[in-house]
Amino acid sequence: MVMKQSQSITNNLASKGLEEGVSRARKINASTVFETCTEQISPFGGLLGLIKFLDLIKLEEIFNHLYIAPRRKVRLGNYRMVVGILMLLFIGFNRLWHFTYIRLDGIICGFFQLTQLPVASTFWRYVDSLGINQALSFLKIMSVLRERVWQLCSLSYETIHLSTDTTVETLYGRQQGGRKGHNTKNRGKKGYRPVLCFIDETREYLLGKLRKGETISGEEVAKFIKKIKAQLPGCVKKVLFRGDGEFFSWESVSACIEESFDFIIANKGARPPFDPKTWYRPKKRKPYQYNSCTYKPMGWKLPCRFVAMRIPKELKSPAGKPLQCELFEEDRYTCRIFCTSLSGKSHKVIAEYDKRADVENLVGESKREGLEAIPSAKFKNNYAYFQIVILAYNIWRYFKMMAEISNQIGTSDTPDSAHDSLKGLKDNLIRIARLKLLLIGAKVVYHSTDKVKYSIMDSRTPGLMHFLNYLDKARSKVRPWLEGNLWPCRFSLNSI
Repeated sequence: MVMKQSQSITNNLASKGLEEGVSRARKINASTVFETCTEQISPFGGLLGLIKFLDLIKLEEIFNHLYIAPRRKVRLGNYRMVVGILMLLFIGFNRLWHFTYIRLDGIICGFFQLTQLPVASTFWRYVDSLGINQALSFLKIMSVLRERVWQLCSLSYETIHLSTDTTVETLYGRQQGGRKGHNTKNRGKKGYRPVLCFIDETREYLLGKLRKGETISGEEVAKFIKKIKAQLPGCVKKVLFRGDGEFFSWESVSACIEESFDFIIANKGARPPFDPKTWYRPKKRKPYQYNSCTYKPMGWKLPCRFVAMRIPKELKSPAGKPLQCELFEEDRYTCRIFCTSLSGKSHKVIAEYDKRADVENLVGESKREGLEAIPSAKFKNNYAYFQIVILAYNIWRYFKMMAEISNQIGTSDTPDSAHDSLKGLKDNLIRIARLKLLLIGAKVVYHSTDKVKYSIMDSRTPGLMHFLNYLDKARSKVRPWLEGNLWPCRFSLNSI
């Protein structure tokens, strides 16, 4: 039986730009002819969106006002040198030597207005001139960018949750500041021990620094906590600080009290006396029990609330043989104890702390983005490069947030493929976002003016074009982050 093809099928193909005559099926085999062309082709077509985004938030204006220039004089200027390193990290290259692969890229060279970038050693010598002052400058730049992006995205969090953790960067040379410390994967090797603090609501980096490879002290934690308020946007009124046992000390607790922060810090060393009669189980089907008490550890000036969760140990060994009975009742349980300023049921407080587990994913992603790259043997150079890597990490976070916002305000003329490619982008990993917004082939051509062209056959092109149009519309305004401002700025715009 012969079926006639429906006319609606051909109409659908025509509406998608697949009319007959526009393109033909390619035939590629071992005998295919190959040659070169004179046109500049870039595999990083999404860099045009990054250039528009940096212009939208006026990064150069902020940079020139807040950056403390090093002594080294560079022909390209400090801003272009730093943005060049940011572009390298944005693409996904972690080593400065990787500039060799992008020296002739059409979009990057067009941004610098050069036929080719300087050699990689030029950027390395610039990093070698950086130090502590430049690292502090990058923190100030990030605080202003954070406030502007939050206003552009209409974010107005009055309460934020901060998750803080330390990590280990193993060293394989004779870098300054390397110490032998807690290193589970490479026992006995020297390393750095940076501390990082993230905002759970936006999953962005707030504050941190590169440290010597030793356990952080209570005095250092207190100084770290007192620097948090200077990095917060003007809408934030309440902060919940969460840290593991490494941050447990009277100095850290008193710093949270002085800054009016709520806190949940895992216990390390204190033995609060819990009343054995007040243990309770919120869910009868689960054997977990909870309790709380007020206790003043030795050396503390004020008593604090401690909450506990105890989990019964297995009554049988893995081999199925019964274990010896424990002498005391406490020996039959594994306990988790936390010091907190929060009120309410103990199980709800501990559940709030358990949300901190996502910080491990954020630390791991930031390490993959370049934190594990140690460019120099000098600690001051690595200290500054640490903040540059984190700045590139935050720019990716903001870039994805802006793309998600542009997808939500799409018009009726926006194709469905654009919505599909940008949907849920904010929750994607950076390596996935690169495939959607960055690694798109582009051709740089010249017709009276320079243009960047994208293939209509690429399914990601409609989403990228929609995002670029959104950025151009926002760039047409003088100060787009001031329109519809919901909260006062902490940082004076008149001085920037």
